[in-house]
Amino acid sequence: MEDSIFTKIIKGEIPCHRVYDDEKTLAFMTIHPAQPGHVLVIPKKQVQFLWDLPDEDYQAVMATAKKVAQRVREVLRPPYVGEMVVGTDVPHAHVHIIPFESSDQLLKKPDTSIEPDHSALAAMAEKLKF
Repeated sequence: MEDSIFTKIIKGEIPCHRVYDDEKTLAFMTIHPAQPGHVLVIPKKQVQFLWDLPDEDYQAVMATAKKVAQRVREVLRPPYVGEMVVGTDVPHAHVHIIPFESSDQLLKKPDTSIEPDHSALAAMAEKLKF
């Protein structure tokens, strides 16, 4: 399988705004957030669908997603923090962690045609980093 954009991020070939990193997982700011504080959690093993990960890797991704969601809630203090697995945009398993106030915000489709605001993403990553 060809390296996904996420695998290239893991290898350091493409930069990202890291929030959390361990042996099995990586969490970073998505470049087109649905809401400020939108973080992606990925396994370091490239597998297209979350459900196809070996149990140990799946459990690591979900444990990291929980840690990231707790950190988002602690730092940003939104009324809600959502977790979504969609799996259609990048062929590499990933979990979206999204702070929100209403379901419209959680389900908002970001405009991917605009250039990412890397300074805002870097600032948010710095706030959330642990």
